[in-house]
Amino acid sequence: MWFKLWECIVKELKLLFRDIGGLITLFVMPIILVIVVTSIQDSTYQSISASKIPVLWVDNDLDSISFKVKKEIENSESFQLISKISNKTVTEEIAKQEVFKGNYQMAIIIPKNLTNDLNVKVRQNVDGILDEMGMSTTSYEPIEVQNKEIRMYFDPATQAAFKNGVKSSIDKMIAQLENNAIYKTFETQLGGSSTTSFSEPFISFKEIVPQEKNKDVLPNSVQHNVPAWTLFAIFFIIVPLSINIVKEKSQGTYLRLISSPTSNSILYLGKIITYLIICLLQFYTILLIAKFVFPLMHLPQLHLSANKLFLMSALTLTAGLAAISLGILLGIVCKTQEQSAPFGATFVVILAAIGGVWIPVFAMSETMQIASKTSPMNWALNGYYDIMLRNGSFIDIIPEMILLTLFFFVIITIALLYDKNKRTV
Repeated sequence: MWFKLWECIVKELKLLFRDIGGLITLFVMPIILVIVVTSIQDSTYQSISASKIPVLWVDNDLDSISFKVKKEIENSESFQLISKISNKTVTEEIAKQEVFKGNYQMAIIIPKNLTNDLNVKVRQNVDGILDEMGMSTTSYEPIEVQNKEIRMYFDPATQAAFKNGVKSSIDKMIAQLENNAIYKTFETQLGGSSTTSFSEPFISFKEIVPQEKNKDVLPNSVQHNVPAWTLFAIFFIIVPLSINIVKEKSQGTYLRLISSPTSNSILYLGKIITYLIICLLQFYTILLIAKFVFPLMHLPQLHLSANKLFLMSALTLTAGLAAISLGILLGIVCKTQEQSAPFGATFVVILAAIGGVWIPVFAMSETMQIASKTSPMNWALNGYYDIMLRNGSFIDIIPEMILLTLFFFVIITIALLYDKNKRTV
């Protein structure tokens, strides 16, 4: 039995090494993908933090409030405010045209008399409150003041997340300035001389991140992309595996094999072991690239402890089993290579899209979030994230490993039963 199994494994390896295109699909393509995607995402993160976004600035107020808004925006070090284009002062109409043409990503328009009208409105509100308390300090005629709005123009191609982030930041800044104006007006009207500063918020936000050995573990682009594209590579074995099974059927090799004394289970067990070895080789190859090649490209280096490496290897085996079962089923069902190759590649892309490799699951619609739970890629990806990003233990990835293993047994059983029912010798 062991000799026959070994011969089956050798046969599968020979078939693989004869197929140069299949080897490129299994090893070269995922390496290129993980390098390119990680480089793009990492450079994007760096560009956001290192460079400033040019923003057209139109100040029609030219007073303390607009000066403070401008100072706060400049202090954020995320934006470069531009008031002139080709030595010409930017007006609202010019800003609108430039932004809608896509020359600038956004423009901020400060309305006229913003500071003066805000002070008047605050003073009226404060006086109204003091009048109700019997502490009237009103010594001027009421003035009708219109509400002000800071207008923002965005390039139509700008993403909604960026728009919402900018609007939220501006809104928070204006609210803080209004609160300071209210405090100062109360202080003035009541004749106080408090030196208390209200510029610092009493309530703030603090992000708490996972720790390892009393050090914060900050996720980076490498930790997100290595698991995702490792899975993509593992599941792409569906293509060469299904093609080889179809070749065996079309060339008559399969008939000769099942006519021999070797049992059908040994034949498929040889395929499973061979492609499990390929899965592990893919996994370790990508890890080595992330460990030694990424630093040479000025990308974050992948750091993995021995325990994490063991856990990820165990999870990779179960993910590989799930991928192999799909490849065997596809090879048995399809009659030609023209059926198996495009369908297998498309199916892997669909699994990746649903599973969260392309787009995070939380960003999907509710329906697609439910659908993602049916993807074995999603199970494996969550397991990888539990290990790499959440410092999970073996217990944490047991549910994913059980799901992937059950998926393997269900699909391989369906494939073998289908093969047995349609087989004619």
